[in-house]
Formats: sequence, structure tokens, C-alpha cells
Amino acid sequence: MWSDIPNDRILRWDEPTGNVGVFRSPAGYTNGHTVDREGRLVSCSHGARRVERTEHDGSITPIADRYDGKRLNSPNDVVVSSDGAVWFSDPTYGIDSDYEGFAAESEIGASHVYRVDPQSGACAIAADDFVRPNGLAFSPDERRLYVSDTGMTHFPDGPRHIRAFDVGPDGALSGGEVFATCTEGIFDGFRFDVEGRLWTSAGDGVHCYDPDGTLLGKVLVPEGVANVVFGGPKRNRLFICATTSLYSVMLGVSGAARP
Repeated sequence: MWSDIPNDRILRWDEPTGNVGVFRSPAGYTNGHTVDREGRLVSCSHGARRVERTEHDGSITPIADRYDGKRLNSPNDVVVSSDGAVWFSDPTYGIDSDYEGFAAESEIGASHVYRVDPQSGACAIAADDFVRPNGLAFSPDERRLYVSDTGMTHFPDGPRHIRAFDVGPDGALSGGEVFATCTEGIFDGFRFDVEGRLWTSAGDGVHCYDPDGTLLGKVLVPEGVANVVFGGPKRNRLFICATTSLYSVMLGVSGAARP
């Protein structure tokens, strides 16, 4: 499943038939998705300005819509760690205009990364030094959290990189050094393979980085890419969400298990 944000729908592709259909429309201008440990879809809704979960019966449960009493901007991407905590980015893309949501002023006045505690459900700031936090994913061992910053969409000299944070036993983040800087467009969504290599969207396709930050190669795509995910029975098929199309490529490596 993937989002078609401006058209306010979630689409799905079924491998046995090859058919593409509509999973939900209207969809609240949803953006990033993940699946939690119970197989439920967790989504970022620009329209409702919240993170929400689709239950097995199809009902929708809000997970987080405010911080310190103020409405979130427009949650963008989300991951669920193995302890059940929900981590998400909250830039302003869904409230900057009516194109991907509803134009509004930011009540918080900044763009942060948040963590929702799995026991209490409390929403807390995990990182507050981003311009526009965007995609995020954990390393396969969950010891590091990687977050892209796409601030150059609002500021000519703004960031266009991915940062890496160490994750403490209590979920606290430290470090935050730049892991890689995009040379074509911006990094948006990304995922890891089982060897710890990072596969990220970019302006000319998908870039693959070694765990030490070395660019290993690219999967060139004729459109700008927004997100990727590993799928298939062996998780060795990379699905690529580009500007107007969904692509896939079979790889010689397998994607790491979620998150």
C-alpha cells in the first residue's frame, strides 16, 4: 500500500492479480505508513494532523495529535520499534498549502521528531534540532535511528541530508551526526537491508549507502522518488514510490525486518 497524497487516497497493489485498487478514499491526506507488531497499518495523516492506526476491523484509532496541548503540524513518516513505541516526524508540508492537506499556521512553531510511549501513550519530543524532519528508520539492530532533513525545500541553503542518532535503553537519542548528504534532489523515505545498507529515495532514483556512509550505487528511475520499501516472500523486491508511478526491482539482498 502507498499514499497518493494530493488525490487524498491510499492505493494498493495485489501481487497475485497485478491489479491496483483503492484501499481508502478519502484518506485524510495520509503520507507515510508502517505496520506495527500486530500487523496493523500505522499512518501519518496530514488532514487530521495526527498519527493513526487502522485496526483489524477497519476502524481508525488516533495515536497522537497534539504535543503540550498544541496540534501537531502534519506528521510525515512513522516507524514502530520492537518495544511498541511509535516514532514519527512532524514537518509542515501538510499545512503549508492546500495541496497535501489544509493550509494552516503551525501551533507548535517548529518541526520535531516525536516518540509515543508504548505504555502511557504520552507523546514526547525525541529530537528538536531539525529544519524539516522527514523520513526515518531504525538500523536492523535498532541501536541507531536515522532521520532525513529536507529543510532545503523551504530554505535555499537548508539541509538535504540524513542524520544518525544513537538510541539509549530508555529511548533517548544522542549524537545526530550527518550520515550522508543528497547530491540529487532530497532524501525522503528510506529502508535498510539485512547487512545494514541504507536504501533511500532521491531525485534521480534510489541511492544505496554502506553502513559507513559510502555511496555504493544507484537504482536510476526516470522520476523523482519519494519512498521505498522491501517486499515479496523473501523481502528482496524493492518497491519504489516515484512521482507518478510505482516501480519495483529485484535485488540480490533482502530487506531488514521492520522497523
